[in-house]
Amino acid sequence: LLAGRVDAAVHSLKDLPTENPPGLTVGAIPVRADPRDVWICPRGHTLETLPEGAVVGTSSPRRRAQLLTRRPDLDVQPIRGNVNTRLRKVQEGQYAAIILAAAGVTRLGLEKHITTFLPFEVMLPAAGQGALAVQCRAGDEATLRLLRLLDHLPTRLAVTAERAFLAGLGGGCSLPVGAYATVAGEQIILRGVVASLEGGKIISVQGIGVDPEGVGASLARRALSEGAAEFFSGAV
Repeated sequence: LLAGRVDAAVHSLKDLPTENPPGLTVGAIPVRADPRDVWICPRGHTLETLPEGAVVGTSSPRRRAQLLTRRPDLDVQPIRGNVNTRLRKVQEGQYAAIILAAAGVTRLGLEKHITTFLPFEVMLPAAGQGALAVQCRAGDEATLRLLRLLDHLPTRLAVTAERAFLAGLGGGCSLPVGAYATVAGEQIILRGVVASLEGGKIISVQGIGVDPEGVGASLARRALSEGAAEFFSGAV
């Protein structure tokens, strides 16, 4: 971008650092896709019916922590590769089930593999999950004017609150943190969770306000005051 070879780049927002590199900004955040995670099990088991000790694949500390809070008897193992590679591995029986982001699966037209969508009460998504971010040069007014046509204000407000919560905790996608916000009128309703990597301990917080940065930062302080920082030592 800064070298001038392209005007803008599209990212999955949940993978974008909470701070923009110098000279870059997020010029547009379009309407968000489904932010939930999905459960994929070729044999049709749900999270509740999966046999004890079954192997579940995920490389996300957030998913691992929330999964083991619900089912501490499961064997959660890392899984690598793109969506198609992970689907192949679970179909071959290397894993009994895997967890993926709904948006990534549906954007590839692979909905037929989804066993169930995990509700927020079970698996709170990563900050910004389901949203795209169009990044461009901060001073490029011509590009910024065009990108404003793509920007969806409710989505931007929601994900800004989620990312402020994550930033307030001092980390990124390597932390066992979930966040999801909705917008109702002028109110932003933000839910956040921080969980221990091995399950069993979870801090759930919720806040409401009109300033997305303020709501996220305030909720992060509350989570830290309740001991959230102790869950981060084992995250990588």
